[in-house]
Amino acid sequence: MANLKEIRNRISSVSSTMQITSAMKMVSAAKLKKAQDAITAMRPYADKLTELLQSLSATLDADSGSQYSEERDIKNVLIVSISSNRGLAGAFNSNIIKQTQHLIDNVHSGKKVSVIAIGKKINDAFSKKGIVVANHSSIYDDLTFDNVATIAEVLMDKFVTGEFDKIEIVYNKFKNAATQIVMTEQFLPIVPVEGEANVNSDYVFEPSKIEIVEQLIPKSLKTQLYKGIRDSFASEHGARMTAMHKATDNATELRDQLKLTYNKARQASITNEILEIVGGAEALNN
Repeated sequence: MANLKEIRNRISSVSSTMQITSAMKMVSAAKLKKAQDAITAMRPYADKLTELLQSLSATLDADSGSQYSEERDIKNVLIVSISSNRGLAGAFNSNIIKQTQHLIDNVHSGKKVSVIAIGKKINDAFSKKGIVVANHSSIYDDLTFDNVATIAEVLMDKFVTGEFDKIEIVYNKFKNAATQIVMTEQFLPIVPVEGEANVNSDYVFEPSKIEIVEQLIPKSLKTQLYKGIRDSFASEHGARMTAMHKATDNATELRDQLKLTYNKARQASITNEILEIVGGAEALNN
C-alpha cells in the first residue's frame, strides 16, 4: 500500500484536475448557450432556402440548368471537413476524422480526393498525408457569415472551373449537448429534389425561374456552409461540456476513493503505533 505522503499528493493532483475540468465545463456551458441560439435561429431559414432552391432546380429543363448543378464523371473529389481547433471534447473530432477517412477509403475509392480543413484537428490528421489543399482554422477567430462566404466562393470557383467534380461537407450536426450527429452533405453539384416538384402552385415567380435560381444558388451555398460550421461550433461546446462533466464526475469519484484509502492507511498507521506503545509498555512491566 502506498504511504500517506504519496496518497496525499495524488489527492491534491486529482483535486486540481477536478477544478480545471469543472471550470472548463462551466465555460463551455456559457459558450454553448450562445452558439445554440445562433444555429437554432438560422436553421429554419437555411433549410427553407435549400428546399426552395432544390424545388426550383427540379422544374428547370436540363438545357437551362445552372453551372452549379452540372453532373460530371467524378474523378476529383473535394471534402470540406469541419472540426475544432482544440481537443478535450470527447469523440467530437475523432468522429469527423473517421468519417473523412471512410469517404476517402471506401466511398471515393479510386478517385483523387483532396481535403479542405476547417479546424486544426482535422488539419493535423490529414496534412501529413499530403491531401490538404487549404486550412481555414482561423475562421473560428471571427466566425461571421461574410468570412464563411469567402470560403464558399472559393469552393464554387473550384467546381465551375472543373478543378473538382464533386464537393462534400463533413461536420457534426448539433442535436443537444449530449448528442452530435456526423453529417455528410453534398455541396456541389446541387442535388434537385426527387419526384415531381409542385412549386408552381405555391409561388409566383418574378422575374423568371432561371434568374431567381442564378441569384439564389450562391446565397444558398454560402448559407449551407455557414450552417455547417455553426452546427459544428455548437456541437463542439456541447461535446466539451459533456466530456468535462464526465471528467469532473470521474475525478470526484477517484478523489473520494483516494480519501477512503488515505483514511484506512492512516488508521492502520495509528493502530500500529498504539500496538508498538502497548508492546513497549508491556515489555517494561515485565
